[in-house]
Amino acid sequence: MSDVWSPINVGALKLPHRLAMAPMTRSRAKPDGTPGDLVAQYYAQRASIGLLITEGTQPSDDGQGYLATPGIYTDEHVAGWRKVTDAVHAAGGSLFVQLMHVGRISHPDNTPHHRQPVAPSAIAPGVDMFTMKGMQAIPEPRELTTAEVKQTLADFAQAARRAVEAGADGVEIHGANGYLVHQFLAPNANQRSDEYGGSLENRARFAIDVVRAVADAIGPEKTAIRLSPGFPTGGIIEGQENDDLYRYLAAEFDKIGIAYLHLLHAGNEALLADIRKGFDGVLMVNRPGRKREQIGSDVAGKIADIESLGAMALANPDLVARLKTGAPFNEVRPQFFYAGGAEGYIDYPALGSA
Repeated sequence: MSDVWSPINVGALKLPHRLAMAPMTRSRAKPDGTPGDLVAQYYAQRASIGLLITEGTQPSDDGQGYLATPGIYTDEHVAGWRKVTDAVHAAGGSLFVQLMHVGRISHPDNTPHHRQPVAPSAIAPGVDMFTMKGMQAIPEPRELTTAEVKQTLADFAQAARRAVEAGADGVEIHGANGYLVHQFLAPNANQRSDEYGGSLENRARFAIDVVRAVADAIGPEKTAIRLSPGFPTGGIIEGQENDDLYRYLAAEFDKIGIAYLHLLHAGNEALLADIRKGFDGVLMVNRPGRKREQIGSDVAGKIADIESLGAMALANPDLVARLKTGAPFNEVRPQFFYAGGAEGYIDYPALGSA
């Protein structure tokens, strides 16, 4: 793992090593979307992981899909996130806020004013979502007009400004996991006939325009994006015919000069290698289900510059110390991932604390 412990520059940040905490929804926000009272403690506990990427944070009312997820578009949101960034920085860490517009992956019961989901096309994802009434089928979304697509770009840019105002070191655009950006990329979710649908270049346009809008607002060195090529979730189906779209995106993002490109890797090693060749910036790779003994292999093999870790970081606030010393990991408790409250959130012990 020696390569993992070498420093790296990400935008204007000088990071002490090549691990990062992957974004993970935790559903601990207040009803208005302000981060809850324990959020600052949760992230600060994990500051030694270096670069922390926050849970998905909606850039607008339309962007919310789940219960108790945070926002970053009101004064109250900014004040709440300021507590988080101050705590993380005081503990020696860095933090990017992930901007997540869920698009069609939403239920009116979970959103302000019971809003109908919006999407590239009026195509329901065919999946259920948890609400206060239990699991419910996600309804058909409303297709965004071209003017509304432009407004959504402005919403992302404004949310990025507000994140920086709150002290964030940058933002990561969520272009993965079946959410809005991913919906524009996928042929089975995007059947538009305007400039944002049809050809490969048109389906890629929204992702590129979001990145450009955010980079123009806060600087490319503070702008990143997460993609999940071929990852089947939220009703998204992508075959190999979409691989060229991701190669195209990597090259376009390279031209913009973003801080990093974050890939949720679904197993297509050839595509990953091509993206590595086409993107000269910092490439971050997340492999779901990665085993402890595999940590560092992507960095050592020059496949990635940074490796992001999810559940390991969630359950081990002192993950770096445990990796360096060979200490055992805490047991992950999935039943508390979205439960609210302190249990399974800030009560995972650090070494020597028990």
